[in-house]
Amino acid sequence: MTENVTITKAGQKVTNVVLVHGAFTDGAGWRGVYENLTARGYKVSIVQNPLTSLEDDVAATRRVLDQQDGPSILVGHSWGGTVITEAGVHPNVAGLVYVSALAPDTGETAAEQYEGFAETPDFVIDVGDDGYGYINRHKFKAGFAHDTSDADAAFLRDSQVPINMAVFATPVTNAAWRNKPSWAVIATEDRAFDQAMLQHMAKRANAAITEVAASHAVFLTQPEAVADTIDEAARTAA
Repeated sequence: MTENVTITKAGQKVTNVVLVHGAFTDGAGWRGVYENLTARGYKVSIVQNPLTSLEDDVAATRRVLDQQDGPSILVGHSWGGTVITEAGVHPNVAGLVYVSALAPDTGETAAEQYEGFAETPDFVIDVGDDGYGYINRHKFKAGFAHDTSDADAAFLRDSQVPINMAVFATPVTNAAWRNKPSWAVIATEDRAFDQAMLQHMAKRANAAITEVAASHAVFLTQPEAVADTIDEAARTAA
């Protein structure tokens, strides 16, 4: 167990962590990261995004941030990166951690982050008549979680949470990374995002980058590595 020694400007240690999941999943995927961080002495809270709009997901995140008793590290995976970019201006946020995540700038949409970068043919989204999307069942393991077992990939596939695809066209009004210190965990075997795209977003946010050999589901398959970066953020954010 490590001792958390970060002191904020208000003289408080950063001992709170708020985890925000991405599209097609729910907060249960953070279980390994949660257990790792709580064993280190952190108070960890997990947001359950409705995935119905950027506004709704940000509101869900702010409700959890409102409950924190002090400065917190706000963590987002994938689509959750857009959510923490907007919600991260909350006064309880001391730092941001992007886990193979989107990081738009003010006025940009999540969809615009893909422009100019290579396509990812293994990551296929099927969109229903109602505008909600799922990852293609036949491509799920290859595109989202190729480093899991067949059984775990099947469970993730069959428990998908659909996302309103309109969220990707909603512009961010506040880019918290412009004013908050940031870190990025980049999965080097990510097949949902082009590597150059992940590097571009992280470097633009001036994030301290950690590369991990993992799929897009790095939060699930490499929980210790993700927790290590969150721990570093909590110990060094001011």
